[in-house]
Amino acid sequence: MNASGSADRVRWGDVLLASIAAVSWALVGMAGAAALGLHLLGADSTAALGPMTAATVVLAVGGSVTPAGDVSAFGLEGAEATTAVDITPLGVGLVGALLLAYFFLRSLRGAGPYISGTELAARAGGVVILFVATVGGLAWAGHDVITIDGAELGLDLDKAPGAGGGGIEVPGLGDIGDIGGLLPDRVGDLVDAEAAVGFSVNTADSLGGALFWVLGVLVIALLASRRTPLPRGAAWEAVRRTVRPAASAMVSVLLVAVLAGYAAAAYAAIGDDHPKRIAGAALIGAPNGAWLGIPLGLFVPWDGRATGELAKVLPDPLDELLRVSADEPATVSRLAELDGRVWLLAVAAAVMMLYAGVLAAARTPVDGHGAFAFAGRCAVRLGLVTALTLPLLVWLTDVSADASLSVLGI
Repeated sequence: MNASGSADRVRWGDVLLASIAAVSWALVGMAGAAALGLHLLGADSTAALGPMTAATVVLAVGGSVTPAGDVSAFGLEGAEATTAVDITPLGVGLVGALLLAYFFLRSLRGAGPYISGTELAARAGGVVILFVATVGGLAWAGHDVITIDGAELGLDLDKAPGAGGGGIEVPGLGDIGDIGGLLPDRVGDLVDAEAAVGFSVNTADSLGGALFWVLGVLVIALLASRRTPLPRGAAWEAVRRTVRPAASAMVSVLLVAVLAGYAAAAYAAIGDDHPKRIAGAALIGAPNGAWLGIPLGLFVPWDGRATGELAKVLPDPLDELLRVSADEPATVSRLAELDGRVWLLAVAAAVMMLYAGVLAAARTPVDGHGAFAFAGRCAVRLGLVTALTLPLLVWLTDVSADASLSVLGI
């Protein structure tokens, strides 16, 4: 690459090495975050940590995991278990996205003030191909069987539901309360039961999800980086002057929101009976909660429904709202009726947008047309970027989970 930005012969050796470095660091970071989070949650007590880590990484990059269950008890027939989960562990995905973007952008900065479109496409294409191929290997490894032994569930027949009250203590989950209507003799059957719930990665869906994920990360990285060279041309110059300041400001405030989520998790873990569980959940899903709160704080209504025992894992007061009146959208005002502190979420969202505006203005080149006109243009650009970001956050933080276990009607 010469100073004028014309393309020389692409150095494929450098492209390959840069792609390997970016993809390797990203996957190592995601695997480490997933494994540590699962270990802190105690998930490795029921299944092998390796396959669960591979499946979690695949989920984090937009893949699909298909669970299947079977329950058998001594002398009992006709038992079945079903489960379905649709959630993206954004904490794991964010670690990979940051590492992938860092090493990809670093490989471009040696080209000088400008880079040819050919070399940019070659370097991006190398990262995409290698990443998708690696996710295909993880999809092959991400399958296992989780076995739950009824004798290890901690069921106390003297305190079983229907026999004097009390809850059920499940290792790794804690007290899940009264699951309703169990007679002492049926609890005894469950003590002798063994449940095997398997999971496997849907390869085709996972490869498609990984392709869109890595392309999205690279595009956002190029738009948000202020010092990475771009090809010559009027269109690229417009991206540099108008899009990059607003995009980099929005990415900055989203990362600050995640840091606030980690701080909230650390505060919640202080004095809690299970601090490791909170730390593991935060490591895997802190961005899910933080980015869910941003559109909610900006008065975007959410539709939700929660029933059964799974509703108990939702944070207060969202759990109560979704259980009591699921037919109405969840808004800040309705949540504030249950807990007045929820209004702080709207205040935080307003401060976040003000911070984004200040960053966007500070990073936008001054064109000498007056302060008012300059502020207006910055506001319009930031508004357009926000209008594109909010639907993305809504899509990323969508959660659907259903699980049931049936043994002869119980």
